[in-house]
Amino acid sequence: MSKPNLPSEEAKSLYWRKNLTWLGILLSIWFVVSYGCGILFVDQLDKIRIPGTGFKLGFWFAQQGSIYVFLVLIGVYVVVMNRLDRQLLGGEQD
Repeated sequence: MSKPNLPSEEAKSLYWRKNLTWLGILLSIWFVVSYGCGILFVDQLDKIRIPGTGFKLGFWFAQQGSIYVFLVLIGVYVVVMNRLDRQLLGGEQD
């Protein structure tokens, strides 16, 4: 039996650094959206109304927007990690 082609320690280290970098970026975006738009900038955003609903934009971000952004960021993370798997760890191709 042949030994499977395992990634090198250098590839694993680079993978982990890139993983942490992406996590930091995505969580920073979520923080800005949830904390910034939902709490800090709510007064400025409340001057804007969502067309067709009448809801203030600041209220919407505080109640729903940060959740939707979080779901989108999860999707982005999945795509980025799949790409990193293929590039650095030799994952299966699509």
